[in-house]
Amino acid sequence: MSLEQHKGCAPAKLRFAVITISDTRDAGTDRGGPLLVESVQGAGHAVVLREIVRDERAEIAAAVRRAVDCGDVDLVLCTGGTGIAPRDVTYDTLRGILDSEIPGFGELFRWLSFREIGAATILSRALGGLLGGKVVLALPGSPKALRLAMDEIVLKEAGHLVAQARGPRGA
Repeated sequence: MSLEQHKGCAPAKLRFAVITISDTRDAGTDRGGPLLVESVQGAGHAVVLREIVRDERAEIAAAVRRAVDCGDVDLVLCTGGTGIAPRDVTYDTLRGILDSEIPGFGELFRWLSFREIGAATILSRALGGLLGGKVVLALPGSPKALRLAMDEIVLKEAGHLVAQARGPRGA
């Protein structure tokens, strides 16, 4: 199949889970989660699960597993905890639970980010992978970085990613 044929088989409407990971944000101060929700909904998709969890390994793993186990969720978006500060454990936690990684996601995000912020992009540990047959993407908490990821990667490839993760029969 050609790329165009693959994309033609992708679902047009997707259902997302959005998980904010932060020790300092709550529903009133979270900027990343609402931006993701607005972006997803603005593209005609739905957000069917929304959580805010602390930057703690067990809480992150549990929230991502809940989202993946939810039959209504096609793709999981996490925001926050992808830096290199000692409290940023999202990357290490997800690497420990993912069935496989999608290395190109983080690579492409950092390449695009380099054009905007230069070498500081090395501080980002954006990550993509599969868990239980579903796509999980870990994004920074910065609204500017989230807009870049959503506009240039996620919304353009979400359907294709989900279709490929489901396999040839959409299972």
